[in-house]
Amino acid sequence: MSSREKILAAVKKNQPSLEALPVLQDIAAIQFDNKEEKFKSVLEGIGGKLLSAGSLDEVFAYVRAHFTEGPRFITTVQNNAGMPLLQGDEAALSLEDLEAAVIRGEFAVAENSAIWVTHASVKIRVLPFICQHLVVVLQRDSIVNNMHEAYARIGGEDYGFGVFIAGPSKTADIEQSLVLGAHGPRSMTVFLMD
Repeated sequence: MSSREKILAAVKKNQPSLEALPVLQDIAAIQFDNKEEKFKSVLEGIGGKLLSAGSLDEVFAYVRAHFTEGPRFITTVQNNAGMPLLQGDEAALSLEDLEAAVIRGEFAVAENSAIWVTHASVKIRVLPFICQHLVVVLQRDSIVNNMHEAYARIGGEDYGFGVFIAGPSKTADIEQSLVLGAHGPRSMTVFLMD
């Protein structure tokens, strides 16, 4: 038995006993009269942009017209617009010069504009963090009020990978000035579709 295996066996042996999650009832979590409007105001407040689209063709046309600094675009959303489709078997390093990525969000949270993204949506985990511009396609009716509703929605599911993404990458550490694109996408555009 290697030292690694010995350490892992010791850790596994000394785990605390499992306890059931507490039952939370009657949580007075925040509710919004207009979830979409709240989502928009929070998203714009953290540097993102919210638009509407009638079709995926509109989304891809927007991407080609507005993100022109680099030549490379990719999507994980099935399309007929000629944008390269990420299969998921590519090496993560092959995405290093990506200008824009178009992915699908599972649902969004109005209170903090976080969008739940899973492996099924991105195929390669690094995709939403390595591109210069992230574009997320989201169903208009998939916005929930708060994180309590969000966790209730994902609690019973089994995900290999899942992450909440809220706005473009940012930091305000440097002289307390907000810098977008500090360590990830410089912009995040969300398209609501019916």
